[in-house]
Amino acid sequence: MLDSAMAALASLADPSLLLMLLIGVVAGLVMGLIPGLGGTGAVAILLPITFGMEPPQALALLIGALAVVHTSDTVSAVLLGAPGSASASVTMLDGYSMARKGQAARALTLAFLSSMAGGIIGAIGLTLAIPLARPLVLSFASPELFMLTVLGVALAAVLSRGNIIKGISAGLLGLVLGMVGTSPTTAEERFTFGSLFLGDGLSLVAVALGIFGLAEIASRASQRRGQKENITLGGGWGKGIKEWLTHWSQVIRGALIGIWAGVLPGVGATAGTWLAYGQAVATAKDKRKFGKGDPRGIVGPESANNSVEAGDLIPTLLFGIPGGVPSAMLLGMLLTYGIQPGPSIITEHLDLMYLIVWSFAIASILGALFCFLSVKQLAKLTKVPFAVLAAGLVAVMLLGSFQEGGQLGDLWVMIILGVFGWLLKSTGFPRAPFLIGFVLAIPLERYYFLTDSLYNGLDWMARPGVLVFLAILVLPMIWAFIKFIRARRNTNLDDGHRDERPEDDESPLKNSTWSLAAAGLFAAAFAAALIASQSFSPEARLVPQLVSIGGLVFSGILLFTEMRTRLRARTAGAGWTLDAGFAMKTFLWMTAFLALTAGFGYLVAVTVFIPAFLLIVARARLKVAIIYTVALYVVLLALPSLLPIDLPQGWLNTLI
Repeated sequence: MLDSAMAALASLADPSLLLMLLIGVVAGLVMGLIPGLGGTGAVAILLPITFGMEPPQALALLIGALAVVHTSDTVSAVLLGAPGSASASVTMLDGYSMARKGQAARALTLAFLSSMAGGIIGAIGLTLAIPLARPLVLSFASPELFMLTVLGVALAAVLSRGNIIKGISAGLLGLVLGMVGTSPTTAEERFTFGSLFLGDGLSLVAVALGIFGLAEIASRASQRRGQKENITLGGGWGKGIKEWLTHWSQVIRGALIGIWAGVLPGVGATAGTWLAYGQAVATAKDKRKFGKGDPRGIVGPESANNSVEAGDLIPTLLFGIPGGVPSAMLLGMLLTYGIQPGPSIITEHLDLMYLIVWSFAIASILGALFCFLSVKQLAKLTKVPFAVLAAGLVAVMLLGSFQEGGQLGDLWVMIILGVFGWLLKSTGFPRAPFLIGFVLAIPLERYYFLTDSLYNGLDWMARPGVLVFLAILVLPMIWAFIKFIRARRNTNLDDGHRDERPEDDESPLKNSTWSLAAAGLFAAAFAAALIASQSFSPEARLVPQLVSIGGLVFSGILLFTEMRTRLRARTAGAGWTLDAGFAMKTFLWMTAFLALTAGFGYLVAVTVFIPAFLLIVARARLKVAIIYTVALYVVLLALPSLLPIDLPQGWLNTLI
């Protein structure tokens, strides 16, 4: 193992690997500043660029971005009080308070150094996990691997924030969508309805960018104003370094909490940083300064949010269970290269495992260094209105989705799923289980049939490893059910206070007729899948039918709950909001852009769409629109000669 680790370190001397790592770091830092994108947006946008690369270069690019997104999202949280991601909102409590006192440099120093240390400690944790987990992973057979895939979807749903029924329904629908295409057991087509385009299944990039990227843009495109409050950096860089050294124990504790939060599927960086903040408050003798500029309120959470991503890689690489959306996409990339996480990656690709470790550690150091050197420039980007950024992001995301299959159909799928992702977000459905289910659909089915062919009946259920995984699967469900019953009992004690719970800002249409419509859409989708699967062969329809029946049960419960809520409340709840209307208009703009691309080609579409969107939607000045469009056009024109990227050609181009 030491030889593999040293060989992986030596491989980073390759200029192409270092270049990909640097590009990933820079992209991750920029993406971390844009609210709502973070690691998901960074990996999804960079993923298409990896097609055609060798696995080491592709991994260096993606890990470089993943390791630093939580380093830069602190900049806007400290300087502007507007966190780049949900996890950075914890740092904002004390960091923004420091900045308003003229101590922004001190707060950023604490944050950057803690993020760097958290990334390094996370890489060490991943390194230690390889030899410790290796005997266990190598003992796994197909029954254990099948249970792990089930566990990955179930835990992501159960442990997600919000309604457990919604989480499970989303995970099961992701499984159904992942089964579109060719069956891994019989090689027959399923859910394609005679379409050649659907024969190869749906593009992972299109699904991820639609559900998360376009949905996020539509949700935030109404933000036409940047942050106006001007907070200077001031001094205090040296004081911040000395202060950080005195809180080294908080750094280690925060990083360890982050690793643990990353290992648990569905917990993620936001929960990890709040846990780290909670332990910092609980272990402090003097708690009065927290929230008013206490350095411990920065050090603990910042060390946790970077180590979460490293911890997330442990179950992803060793067991094939992605704990979050970025790791799910990374898993999908590995599968496209024929690299199977679990026993296979340990025995056949150990050098790649250590390459990931080294890349994560080096990227964490580079990310902190770049932030120190460019913090003034990074802060300027956070003041740009999101509506202005949205124009370029739409163009980049649609171009990225085109790269995997080279078909405009992927872009239409992406927009349709963007609307669906916006509906999920607005009505309180967790989206992470959906994407994790989509990625794990084929491995789950493959391991099930392999298990079924090797064992008689349910004999495989008696294997010790399977029993352990069943216990891990059932216990969180029991605990969630107990909490639900307790909450219901407490609510029933006083019906007059039933609606006093604050509404989730990210889910403005939750508990409304739109939430009821979403539940009905889920039930209809599962019913359609069940009916369509009747025409498949017995082997090809078994797993889709099981998933569809389970989906019907959970979506039926959800539908009943939503209807009962409407009847009890005797009101429709939140109706169609201004933000919802703006989101739909944004999707219409995206559709118009895609129609222009289909007719006249990508470059022509960009030339028309960008200035129109900036002037009409973002209400930018004419000068800004012209410079923006020209700069983006030049970059896109030069891009195919620098990277393996193809620009979509329109119908008119085929006639010329």
